[in-house]
Amino acid sequence: MTSGDGDIRNAAQLVETKLEKDLGIWMSSSLKPGDHVVHAVNTANRILGLIRRTFTYIDCSLMKVLFTSLVRPHLEYGNVIWHPYLRKDIEMIERVQHRATRMVPGLSKLSYEDRLRKMDLPTLEYRRSRGDAIEVYKYMHGVYKVDETGILVRHHTVGAETRGHSMKLMKRECSGRIRGNVFGFRVVNAWNSLPQDVIGAATVNCFKGRYDRFNAKVCYGMQDEAEDSLDS
Repeated sequence: MTSGDGDIRNAAQLVETKLEKDLGIWMSSSLKPGDHVVHAVNTANRILGLIRRTFTYIDCSLMKVLFTSLVRPHLEYGNVIWHPYLRKDIEMIERVQHRATRMVPGLSKLSYEDRLRKMDLPTLEYRRSRGDAIEVYKYMHGVYKVDETGILVRHHTVGAETRGHSMKLMKRECSGRIRGNVFGFRVVNAWNSLPQDVIGAATVNCFKGRYDRFNAKVCYGMQDEAEDSLDS
């Protein structure tokens, strides 16, 4: 082996890292989204602090504009990839919106769900589920010019189909919660539970409207244990 070959071999050695930022998303060696959640929440809270110091009075409409344009994008960027599944991460993200709604005079003593209704803001947990459904719709309806079968596997039945809609996905087995939280696995149950008139929408915007109407009763509320924790 020549000295030149040795230099090339040494230069090709990879260094192990526990945490790395790639395209704005913090990826850990464990593949858990917790580290990215912490970074996103810290950034969002700093912006909320800046808003509090900048404005002497904030009403519902102003806070909604400030939150949705300056704060929420940091909590949703790329969340199809880092979608949180641990309750502690879900609650940590939701507390940012909880804090923002309490900054509005007259709303601080209301429950979290009532504050969201007053401001017409769905929970961040609901928005992540809605975002997943929109992505599935785009794959299934050919909005993305890719072969979706490598990501989403359609369910095929023999004989008459008596339940569900015409674009059902196959429920695949997987081992471990991390694998089960990957986009192509976690979206199956939610997508299959939608009615035919929702998944059959002609356009993406039409799908969004029908999806929101179908989930109108749940978009402002979280699971009981999460809401209790947020308001405690």
